[in-house]
Order: sequence, then structure tokens, then C-alpha cells
Amino acid sequence: MADFTTPASGGGFARKSVFPVKTAIALALAALADWLFYGHGIGISAVIFAVAVACGSLLVNLATLSRKQASMAGVLLLAALVPAIEEFNVVSLAFMVLALGIGLLLMTNHERHGLGERAAALCDLYLLGPSRFFRDAVGAFNLPALKSGFAVWFIPVFLGGIFLFLLASANPLLEKWIGMINPGNTAAYVSPARLLFWAMALSIVWPFIHVRWRGKREVASSLAEAVAPAQETRMDRIDFFSVTTILRSLILFNLLFAVQTVLDVAYLWGNAKLPDDISYASYAHRGAYPLILTALLAAGFVLAAMKPGGPAEQSAIIRPLVYLWVAQNVLLVASSILRLDLYVEIYLLTWWRVAAFIWMLLVAFGLLLIVARIALNRSNGWLIRTNLITLTATLYVCSLVNFAALIADYNVSHSREAAGKGVGIDLNYLFHLGPQALPAIDRAIALRGYDPGLVSRRGCLVEQQRRDISYWRNWGFRSWRLQRTLDVQQTSSTTG
Repeated sequence: MADFTTPASGGGFARKSVFPVKTAIALALAALADWLFYGHGIGISAVIFAVAVACGSLLVNLATLSRKQASMAGVLLLAALVPAIEEFNVVSLAFMVLALGIGLLLMTNHERHGLGERAAALCDLYLLGPSRFFRDAVGAFNLPALKSGFAVWFIPVFLGGIFLFLLASANPLLEKWIGMINPGNTAAYVSPARLLFWAMALSIVWPFIHVRWRGKREVASSLAEAVAPAQETRMDRIDFFSVTTILRSLILFNLLFAVQTVLDVAYLWGNAKLPDDISYASYAHRGAYPLILTALLAAGFVLAAMKPGGPAEQSAIIRPLVYLWVAQNVLLVASSILRLDLYVEIYLLTWWRVAAFIWMLLVAFGLLLIVARIALNRSNGWLIRTNLITLTATLYVCSLVNFAALIADYNVSHSREAAGKGVGIDLNYLFHLGPQALPAIDRAIALRGYDPGLVSRRGCLVEQQRRDISYWRNWGFRSWRLQRTLDVQQTSSTTG
């Protein structure tokens, strides 16, 4: 792997001499991230942090810069910061992250000219770059025993911390127990969540400070170094997905998930009595989405660890642990569906909640397909094709479902006016669903009683429906069925 952070003439001594400077800048950026983001909302602070990362990267990579490329990178970054200054959202964040990566590529990598090579370099930066901080931190000691011990425990501890954080955010009981582990005022400053935040911040900024690019040319040049002793090659490379690492990870993950599984079985499915300071509603309605994210991360780990034909997949000990862990993840998804169902019973349906139900079912089925791939010794290509077929079939079925009418009918039928419990009918949301909600709107108006304002808004929707159906280019079987229903209602009203 080539290192473009120092001049070629500097050699290893130059790299070692600037390493403390890079470490200090990375720690300073992590401290800035803590001050800007931890426990606070995100707005202009994201712009400040992006500028600080760009300045830190510029400072430690002066030896490889050219003014023309630095100017281009600066203009690109400034243009990408404008949307975030206007308003911080997912789109403006994507522009910032992409501009930082492209700017770094322009300034520090002069050998990539093709679009494909540059895209591969950016994928390497975003996907593999965050893991380099931990590898370089251990590599700085140059101790093979420390490297092997770090490789064995890094994945279990790091991913275990993320899983623990997600499970605690989804379970108030776990959150309460973890809070009891950190008594005193120290917990306000040093906590597992804050340590995890610092680790993530360092892993994010480190690729921009200690820049290393890997691509086709580096891979080709590495073939010439194959004459080096095999022992030295093994010492310099850290294997994060060895059989030992995967085994320890699965044991730890199964124990963590077992706690959540037992609590869900007892309190969510079994309706056991909760502590007085935790209500059943807060336990049941909290954490549906964090649990789905947990299941997705678990699926990613299984795919990365259980490579087809690899030693981990053939292990008689690891395979049962994988099956047990996937089963617990499927139960987590089922618990998430139940949590969302209980939430919908109180606060009724929306488009996003329907989409969440469908997404959760797809995640559960995808986990079962992972088990099928391992049990049947299929390839990852088979897994991808099967998931694509499942997704296509799901989308096809969804295209035939009148979700607007379904949501409106459910909300009216389960409202306080119709069922005697729950929340009242949100007529504004029903009108937002469009003309397909008209039959449910008529029922809601009948339950609410005559209201000239509601009748007027209903008339606008009816007029919109008739205007749309009057042009043959806009004809649709669903709209035609609705129009027939409206015509029958009008005829009955006129006759009456």
C-alpha cells in the first residue's frame, strides 16, 4: 500500500517523524467533534467541522500538493458547503462528505486519471478508511503479539459496543442498568457512549490526515514484493476476520442479544410487570428502528465473516453460533414489528409506518436467506439474486395495493370516534392522502357530524378526481373504480 503523505525521498524516517504530528491533529479534530456534536444538534457545526478537517488534511499533506489542484479542491469544497449553510440535511451532508473525499483525491493522489480508478479510490476511502486508524495505532508499536491480540479482540469489542449502544437505545431497562454502572459525576463526562463517539470520530478523520491510497497500480507493484519472507508479510498484515475473531465475536454477540431476547420475551410478549419508573408504553413503543439497524449490522457481519468456502463457514462450532445469532436477530425483527404494531394501534397508520412494516418483513426474510445460503453452501451471488427477486416481487405486490385507501380506512375504523379509544381522526392527513381516501373521509364526516368546511374540502377532492378521470390519458382502473363509487353515492343522494 502506497503512502502519499510524505515525499518519496523521506523514506520510513520521514513517515515516523510526522506520525506524532498527524496523531495530534487527529486528536484535536476528535476533540472538536466532541465539542461540536456530542449531546448537541447539528447545523452550522457540520460546516465548521468540515472546514477543520480540510485544513488539517492540507496542513499535513503540503509535500504532495500542487497549487492548481489545491485551488480546485478548495473551490469544490466551498461549493459543497453552501447547501449545508443554507440548511443541514441528508443531501447537504452527502455533498460535504463527497467534496471532502474528491478534494483529498485531487490533492494527494496524482496517479489516478480514469473515472473508474477515482471511484474505486473513493470507495476505499469511505468503506475501508475508517478501519485504518485502529490498525495504524497498533502498527505504531510494531509488536506482532500486540497486533495479533488487537486483531482478535477488535471486532468483538468494537461491534459489541455498537450493538450494546443500539440495544440500550431500544430498551429502557438496559439503559437504566448501564447507567447504574457509571455512578457519580464522572458519568457526565466519561461514559461508554462518549468513548465510542471518540473512537468513531478518530476513525472518520484519520483517513484524511494519514492519507493512503490503494488501487490497481499499488496491487500490481505489490506483486514484485512477493519475494519478501512470508513470515514478514504475515507479521505486517492484520487479519480482522480470523476464525478465532469470529468465534469470540459470535459468543459475545449471542450473550448480548440473549439479554435483549429474554427481556422482550418477558415484558413485550409475556406482559410481565415492569419496574415502577418504566411504563409499558415506553418499553413497547421505543426502539423499533434501532433494533432493525441492529439486525442489518448483524447481517453485514455474518456476510463478511462467513465467506463461501472459508474456514469459518466450515467450522462445526461457528455454524451453530451463527444460526443461533440469526435466530435471535429474527426474533428482534419480530419484536420490532410488534412494537410498531402497538404504536400504530394508538397513533394510527401513515405512509412511513406502512413502509416500515414492509421493510421489517424484508429484513427478516433476508436474515433467513442468509441462513439458507450457509446451510445450502450457496454463493453470495445466489443470495443477492434471491434478495433482488424477493424485493421485485414485493414491489410488484405493493403496486397493486391501494395504500391510500387502506390507510384512510384503518385510521377511521380505529379512531376514537369509531372505536371509542385511541386518538381522534386526523382529517387533515386523510385529505392529504388524495381522492382515494374519499370513502373513508365520508365515513369520518358522518362520525364527526356535518361541517361546512369539511364538506367544502371534500368537494375539492371530488372535483380533482373528476378532472383527473375526464382525460383518457390519465385513466387508471383504480381511479375508474373510485369514480363509479362516487357516481353511485351521488345517484343515491339525489334519489333520496
